[in-house]
Amino acid sequence: MAAPDPTELPRQRRLGRLSLPERRFVADALRAETVGGVLLLLAAIAALMWANIPALAAGYDSVRSFHLGPSSLGLDLSLQHWAADGLLAIFFFVAGIELKRELVAGDLRDAKAAALPVIAALCGMAVPALVYVLVNVLGDGSTDGWAVPTATDIAFALAVLAVIGTSLPSALRAFLLTLAVVDDLFAIVIIAVFFTSEIDFLALGGAVVGLALFWFLLRRGVRGWYLYVPLALVIWGLMYNSGVHATIAGVAMGLMLRCHRKDGEGHSPGEHIEHLVRPVSAGLAVPLFALFSAGVSLSDDSIGQVFTRPETLGVVLGLVVGKAVGIFGGTWLAARFTKAELNEDLAWPDVFAVASLAGIGFTVSLLIGELAFAGDQALTDEVKAAVLFGSLIAAVFAGIMLKLRNRTYKALTEAEERDEDLDGIPDIYEEDKPEYHLRMAKIHEAKAAEHRRKAEAAAGAASRAAAGSSAERDRPA
Repeated sequence: MAAPDPTELPRQRRLGRLSLPERRFVADALRAETVGGVLLLLAAIAALMWANIPALAAGYDSVRSFHLGPSSLGLDLSLQHWAADGLLAIFFFVAGIELKRELVAGDLRDAKAAALPVIAALCGMAVPALVYVLVNVLGDGSTDGWAVPTATDIAFALAVLAVIGTSLPSALRAFLLTLAVVDDLFAIVIIAVFFTSEIDFLALGGAVVGLALFWFLLRRGVRGWYLYVPLALVIWGLMYNSGVHATIAGVAMGLMLRCHRKDGEGHSPGEHIEHLVRPVSAGLAVPLFALFSAGVSLSDDSIGQVFTRPETLGVVLGLVVGKAVGIFGGTWLAARFTKAELNEDLAWPDVFAVASLAGIGFTVSLLIGELAFAGDQALTDEVKAAVLFGSLIAAVFAGIMLKLRNRTYKALTEAEERDEDLDGIPDIYEEDKPEYHLRMAKIHEAKAAEHRRKAEAAAGAASRAAAGSSAERDRPA
């Protein structure tokens, strides 16, 4: 047998076990997103029913078209507009914090570890865009909506997981979360670069000054929500009036928060604020956006056009085919050219199932659809319907694939959560610690002693029963 080459580097494992702090953070984040995803799903269903029941449809249009806000400040907006530009700024604020944390404390802080989710996310955005453009070039449609199928909705994807009950291992969940974070980053760049037409430099300069003040107060350690909330509202208003999409303000402020822990800190300020704001984002902001944006008329003609019109067909194929092929292909390429191996407990079909799940593009896809076809309400509604159908098809397909491996996922999840020594730390994180094995030895010794006592008691009972039976037979008639 040939001796191994000492210069050959060991192959890295991808999608392997997370560190304990990272696993706990991911679990907390995904728990909140899952609850928010269920609310998002209910809001989308409510919007569709509200818009398609004849007796209620007129009321739906009236409610989401209702205007309020100070016109003197350029903020006399409809409720639908407030939801898209105002409430989603909260969603993107949380996305900014998530991205900052990933960069300084999560998977993205290490360039080698970051390569896999970043390459997968980039391919998962590029391929759907190419699919959309190809369909519309061949079908003589509009290429303005190329960015619609590029986004992944992590909350909706996790809601699907909650509904089908799949025990996805933490490594795959973290991969999905990191994908979505990188996805959000590039979606923000797309919105800022491609959907900004006219810029009011005076308002933009005011927003930049406000952001600089926000950063200065943070660096000086100034505390008090009564300072930051009014300042954030001013920054948002100036950003909105500048012509740059107002959600960019939320991202910028999220990125400014400190997300690394200092000595003695249980949580960084960014993690603390994210913990406070995430329920507002997942439980209120995003569901309300869905309520006012997902209500599209689903007549027989509109459903038929989803699969025949090039713009809408491009969105459906981009989400269902482009996302799965892009993310899976990017992951395979990253593993191939970085000489990384997949975690031995997982298989490539697991990666393809998660890639298919990423085809659920709801919140950001709806937002980009509104921006891409702002001058054509009929086409905007058809594109929204395409987002709904594409996300539904991706969810069903991914759900079937995940169900086929549910038994394997459940075994992996149970192994991750097993805590036989009852110290609050899963056993798989302590297998290299002598103290853990000494605790387990005492536990097993105590169990062995208990079983010996039970065996002796059972043997004594059996002996007494046998003696009693023998005495009964020897008794004279």
